[in-house]
Amino acid sequence: MKDLTTGNEGQVILKFTIPILIGNIFQQLYNTIDSIIVGRFLGKNALASVSASFNIMLVILLVAIGLTLGTNILVAKYYGAKDIGNVKKAIDTAYIFTFVISILITLLGFLTSNSILLFFKVPSQIIPQSKIYLHILLIGTTSSFCYNTISSVLRGIGNSKAPLYFLILSTILNIILDLIFIIVFNFGVSGAALATIISQTFSFIGSFIYLNKIYPQFKFNIRNICFDKYIFKLSLKIGLPAALQKLLLAGGFIVIQILINGYGANSMAAFAAAGKLDSFAQIPAMNLGDALSTFTAQNLGANKHTRVKKGYISTLIIGSVISVFITIIINFFSKPLMYLFVTDTSVIKIGVSYLTIVSLCYIVYSAMVITNGVLIGTGNSFIPMLSTALSLWCVQIPISIFLTNKLGISGIWLGVPAGWLTGFALRLSYYIFGNWRTKNSHIKVKC
Repeated sequence: MKDLTTGNEGQVILKFTIPILIGNIFQQLYNTIDSIIVGRFLGKNALASVSASFNIMLVILLVAIGLTLGTNILVAKYYGAKDIGNVKKAIDTAYIFTFVISILITLLGFLTSNSILLFFKVPSQIIPQSKIYLHILLIGTTSSFCYNTISSVLRGIGNSKAPLYFLILSTILNIILDLIFIIVFNFGVSGAALATIISQTFSFIGSFIYLNKIYPQFKFNIRNICFDKYIFKLSLKIGLPAALQKLLLAGGFIVIQILINGYGANSMAAFAAAGKLDSFAQIPAMNLGDALSTFTAQNLGANKHTRVKKGYISTLIIGSVISVFITIIINFFSKPLMYLFVTDTSVIKIGVSYLTIVSLCYIVYSAMVITNGVLIGTGNSFIPMLSTALSLWCVQIPISIFLTNKLGISGIWLGVPAGWLTGFALRLSYYIFGNWRTKNSHIKVKC
């Protein structure tokens, strides 16, 4: 376990972030490897079908991560306050909640999969493959959700390295299985999906065993498992707005995906490939924001408010430097990077236009998610949710819809930086003028 309440703020956050960053890069590799192999060996229609199904699962996963975010914040605050008993209660409560919600989502997904694909306006020629891929991914929902919960717990107590190790191993396994199932056994898109859920299950089992062996004070015991209603309520108080924020993001993504789907399979494949590269580019900022959330929660638990401000400023500087570097890389190498996924020149041209536009504003995106991180760390997830609603649904989507009628698909891309800029301005305004320093700055323990 690592105490984030002492030491140089910038160095502590950076050291804590690096394993999270590397881990999330490997997590992105799960589906990026799928996309490269599927695009190269099965063609652009298969790539489009994998992308459509994965995006649906991403919506589901984002909501679940939002709901369990309260666990991460509570674990970090209780740990910062040295209250190990309530850390254990928070972990047990999260186990029960995660298992129940993952089962419900799996069943609901199977019952509504066809309707969901039609709602996404997935072209009829790729619906059969998309449905197969989606159904297989749904089978792995419980493993995926439980791994993310355990990973959040480990990070909450200051251990960001263990999740990295399991992700590295599972990603290597995923690559090997991709090659075997798709190239050797000719399983098609089913092979890509099977490789993903097997690898995710490995991550879950490995991290579960690790948590129980290395931290015996938090050992899982089905007979003595504790569902604490008070902690559950606190978790939902943080998690529900965070889940709604994720749902708003997911809903916005659905609208954008529907707009893109209207331009045909080439545009879908281009967005699938360019979107993977864009996701990689956004990882450092997202992870800095996640690390800052844990840092903020632990320090508020220890009643060290000055460190929160210093940590925020240090993280903004680190994020800005990284963002400028990534922008340069993307602008110089977007075309050869697109060639990793597809060789169709018309698809590559569309993908490059997307990357060129959005990459110029990565520094704004970085500042937005880092500011979001410090607010989440205080236990205040309502303002980030409200900021997302306003910036996405009142700015980005209307601009994208308006401009796509004027400029074609490039108009969709131009809405993205407009949304980021608005989102940052709203969050920064609350950070400067809001009452987050006194409101919910410390979670009280109910004995």
